[in-house]
Amino acid sequence: MQTKTASVAAVSAAVGLNINNGKTKVLKYNTENSNPITLDGETLEDVESFTYLGSIVDEQGGSDADVKARFGKARVAFLQLKNIWNSKQLLTSINVRIFNTNVKAVLLYGAETWRTTTTTIKKVQVFINGCLRKIINIHWPDTISNSLL
Repeated sequence: MQTKTASVAAVSAAVGLNINNGKTKVLKYNTENSNPITLDGETLEDVESFTYLGSIVDEQGGSDADVKARFGKARVAFLQLKNIWNSKQLLTSINVRIFNTNVKAVLLYGAETWRTTTTTIKKVQVFINGCLRKIINIHWPDTISNSLL
């Protein structure tokens, strides 16, 4: 890994690009090598996870942290639109379209990179169904199947 880092730095310098040692982080994935990576005599910081293009990448290679973060962001997006969900002037079909474009898009951003386990799929479906029940105003004593949603 050290030789590859030095090679990238050399090629970058040849074309006039500099690597900022303070901003550069190292994430070691599935490796027994615990030697620190250095660049220009400085040791680069080891991290356990980082955000890349809006998705969280961690050293286990799993998607649990990213899924959890997406649920949090989608919940915030849903709650920010609370006035729209409570509005009596909008049709339910319009509310569902607003939900699909503003909340579902936030929830599923980067989902193509997730490890799709049955647990993850079930959590996503439970979240979506819960939001739709709130939009349609279906409360606990009222029963309606998920397939009708």
